Amino acid sequence: MRCSYRSPSRMNDHDTAAEKTFWFTRFSDNEPVDLRADSEYSGRVQYHCGENDCTLRITDLRESDSAEYKFRFITNQPGGKYTGEPGVTLSVTGLQVKMSESKGCRTYPCTWSRLTCHSSCPLPDHPSYIWYESGKNIQKDAHSFPAYFYGENSYACAVKGHEDFPSPSVCVHGSSCNRVTYTDRSICAFKGSSVDISCTYSSYQSIKSKFWFSDDQPQRYIRPVDLREDSQYSRRVYVLEAERGRSTLRITDLTEGDSAEYRFKFKTQGFEWGSSLRGTTLTVTDPDVQVQVIWTSTGPTLICSSSCLLSARSSFVWYKREKEIQGETSPSFRGHVDPEDSYSCAYEGYRSPPVYAPKVSVLMNPSGDVMKDSSVNLTCSIDANPAAKYTWYKEKQLLLSGEPQLVFTSVQSSDSGEYYCTAENELGKTTSEHVSLKVKYGPQTSTLSVSPSGEIVEGSSVTLTCSSDANPAANYTWYKENLKLLQGPEGVYHFSSISSEDRGNYYCKSENKHGQINSASLFLDVQYAPKLLSVSVSPSGEILEGSSVNLTCSSDANPAANYTWYKENEDSPKASGQIFTITDFRPEHSGNYYCEAQNTRGRRNSTLNLTVVAGAWKSAAAGSITAVLLALILLAVFLWIRRDNSFTQQCKCGERPDTRAQLNVGPVYDTPSSAAQRQAAGQQGDLHYASICFSQNQGDVVYSNVRVHPQRETEEEEEEEDGVEYSAVRFNNASSAPGTRRQEDGNDSCALYSTVNNNKNTP
Repeated sequence: MRCSYRSPSRMNDHDTAAEKTFWFTRFSDNEPVDLRADSEYSGRVQYHCGENDCTLRITDLRESDSAEYKFRFITNQPGGKYTGEPGVTLSVTGLQVKMSESKGCRTYPCTWSRLTCHSSCPLPDHPSYIWYESGKNIQKDAHSFPAYFYGENSYACAVKGHEDFPSPSVCVHGSSCNRVTYTDRSICAFKGSSVDISCTYSSYQSIKSKFWFSDDQPQRYIRPVDLREDSQYSRRVYVLEAERGRSTLRITDLTEGDSAEYRFKFKTQGFEWGSSLRGTTLTVTDPDVQVQVIWTSTGPTLICSSSCLLSARSSFVWYKREKEIQGETSPSFRGHVDPEDSYSCAYEGYRSPPVYAPKVSVLMNPSGDVMKDSSVNLTCSIDANPAAKYTWYKEKQLLLSGEPQLVFTSVQSSDSGEYYCTAENELGKTTSEHVSLKVKYGPQTSTLSVSPSGEIVEGSSVTLTCSSDANPAANYTWYKENLKLLQGPEGVYHFSSISSEDRGNYYCKSENKHGQINSASLFLDVQYAPKLLSVSVSPSGEILEGSSVNLTCSSDANPAANYTWYKENEDSPKASGQIFTITDFRPEHSGNYYCEAQNTRGRRNSTLNLTVVAGAWKSAAAGSITAVLLALILLAVFLWIRRDNSFTQQCKCGERPDTRAQLNVGPVYDTPSSAAQRQAAGQQGDLHYASICFSQNQGDVVYSNVRVHPQRETEEEEEEEDGVEYSAVRFNNASSAPGTRRQEDGNDSCALYSTVNNNKNTP
């Protein structure tokens, strides 16, 4: 009987596979009973199963074998149990010769009857039949035939093409006809063993001779030869007559050449049993005793099986760990099966190999460290009986391989890990020890990251992390703008308080003995408030009234600063931007200016002072102007004090000295600018006079010219000129010098005059 099946390819995101397949006819405790574990079929059942089909073979069929046979398979999925419906219905019956329309003969001892070759099984359309009379083939091929039948003959029939399965011979008239019936149609035996082939016989008359012969003898049907006289069977053939009407052929020390069909023949006065009717077929094979492990709902069941079992002589011996188990003589082991033990059985003196749960280990070739892209084989070595199924795992993850070897033709870093395999048979499941596959390789990647992410503020804590995929672990070298910073096994570079000087491009190098690789460059942008604020004026030096002035503010800031200009004591800003330009500089523009630099991280101010010097505006930094003014004041005070002391000692203004000093006093005067000389008389301002007391000593002539830059065009100068300030300083003439002049008139020696011509618009 054959069944084809197909299991779901995938369930619950896992591949599906059939793990157990069997045939059954009945249930026990609501579970189907595998035919191999059914004592009624012991030694008569064989499975021949492929990937998607399974064939059941039952030998030595009996009428009790008539049943519905179903196939069942169980997958590796929970609840994955499937049964073929409907099953295959087997009806076991033999051909039978039936008589009908029978009536006795009037003059002779005979019977008129119609013989029919009957079968309860449906037969192929229009089969042909073979009829036998007392072992001889008669020329009849019909399903039935009528005839007169006498008391000495027996009749049998067979379907053409199935001559090995004829009906039993029957007597039509009376019950003491000539007849031979074989006990077994077929027998199997092991090489070297002995076998008994038996039959029952009866004769209508007294038997004069009887013997056994083989169908492989030359001219066996024409002139059969008694096996006891055949040299091939010399001293190996015995005919036993334990009782009347029963003959047994015993052949010892069997060989494969003894495989043949054996028949019985007897002779009486005037009668010889025919040679056409089939006898018993003997098959001699090598011993194949084995223990079948059948998984049932209650656990594993052990069956001692062989292709050659004689049900009438079934005597078994069971062993556990090589020790005989007393009292176990049936083909099914009735004790508890412990997966930790081994079991075997013996039949007819032939011992089966032991069965046991798997013993498993994993071997790696080559062993030790493995270089990337090389070839590696992992072998799951299993000692198990029955054969075990392999399952590979990596880090507890099932691998799709049912082979004993895992082959890596070009191993990669991703293949590194712990591997192990499991082996499972009907007696249990075993897991191997783990094998570590370490794939060595140079750094594959080098990744640089910064923490915290986002904007980096000066003074904060920042960590750069370099990571790489390498085996063995890589060493790291840090670089900033191609300048080596640090080297070591830690892939971390830490700034506890980052500064603006740390701003720049960073990268790391990952390196081990198998190679090196650089990371991509990472720009570290450190943000900070404005600092190093400075201001400048352009042009530098004296700034002329009406000219253009640029005030520039600069700072170091990240992000770039925004600039705002203010004038002291004024609330509103004067300008925004880095450069503040005054295009027409006037006196009212003088004062303190300051700029404010500001970004998202803070702000800072810087001051610039602009002052007026001698009719013109001069700009300088506040500190510089103050120092110059202070120096001039101190010098003026010093000169004034010195002059005053000298005049006090030499003379008093408005008096003549007792002794007339001969003084040669040169002229003391200031030379005004040409503009002052051109001033009209009508526009001349008031005169202010001051006296200077001259010493008697001849003084040197000191000229002081002050020139004022015109503030208007030439035409304007003609209409209105600036005021001219005249000043005279005293002369100390400590000693006479050649070429000096004495005062010609009689005026006092002390004379100071100063003329100041104010602007016309002076009140």
